[in-house]
Amino acid sequence: MDICKAHENASKCSVNTMECFMVLSTQAQKISIATLCGLFGTLCIFENSLVLYLIFSSPRTRRKPSYIFISSLALADVLASIIFVCSFVNFHVFNEIDFSKETFLLQLGGVNTSFSASLSSLLLTALDRYISISRPSEYKLLMTRKRAWIALVVLWVTCATIASLPLLGWNCCTLNSTCSELFPFVDDNYLSIWICFIMVLLGCIIYAYTHVLWRAHQHVAYMEKYQVEVGKQNTRMRLDVMLAKTLVMVLTVLVLCWSPILVLMIYSIFARLSNHLRKVFAFCSTLCLLNSMVNPIIYALRSKELYSSLRMVFSRFRRQLKASEESPEVESTHKSSMIET
Repeated sequence: MDICKAHENASKCSVNTMECFMVLSTQAQKISIATLCGLFGTLCIFENSLVLYLIFSSPRTRRKPSYIFISSLALADVLASIIFVCSFVNFHVFNEIDFSKETFLLQLGGVNTSFSASLSSLLLTALDRYISISRPSEYKLLMTRKRAWIALVVLWVTCATIASLPLLGWNCCTLNSTCSELFPFVDDNYLSIWICFIMVLLGCIIYAYTHVLWRAHQHVAYMEKYQVEVGKQNTRMRLDVMLAKTLVMVLTVLVLCWSPILVLMIYSIFARLSNHLRKVFAFCSTLCLLNSMVNPIIYALRSKELYSSLRMVFSRFRRQLKASEESPEVESTHKSSMIET
């Protein structure tokens, strides 16, 4: 096997030997990766930017903690797409290694911060739904806009701090420790801690959504039994159940997209990876972009408020387009009447 030895730290800490991590050997593989990154990244940036516009252009949605958390998720996905696509394609497709160790770790920290913040935003959204369904009478008192923004600040600072640890010194070059087979300069112990952090986030999300699903099932049964009596409360409960199901769909896509790379990361800590598995990891990494691309589609299909806002935006755009097409005809008629006069 033509694989750079993972545990020879001297070679791992040389920028010139980063070619060891460029596992795409054929032009077809590079074109495939570039196509996937370009397609998923472009759609992800467009869709999440549209979600951000829809949320913040409506005073009703931008005041709700639920949509504040969703906007954080969309922002994290936009940043992740930009940083990931630029650095990933530049490294694996164009084979650019003309940068320092610090520059590479800074790019890696940006990717880790964005994807970690995306997961953490989804956790806050799950907790928001958890409180809304488990303690509906106290929801407005417990989940205020101020607390939502404080939670987001803590979230982003925590994710940025954990992601910047390799740049601050926790790397195999500085510590002269065992290096990862998947990421240049990354210490195996740090990778283990980061995986544990992600697994804790996923575990908390799964726990919160398990409770949400259980309560949603109870709500559905309650509505079917007392549909006539509940009246207006029935509408509120339907909205809670609708949003809960939407976010569960997001969670399902998240788990399916992240499981392959997490499994390979864990495997790389305990065993030697072949060239084939490292290529598989490179292609599986693009699934993170797929997850970020699918999330806004689920919002548009499942969230009535965002869907209504989207319809209003398209209606306004069509009216403006129609007006711009009619304006030359009006101007021509006006000029012709002036000439006759």
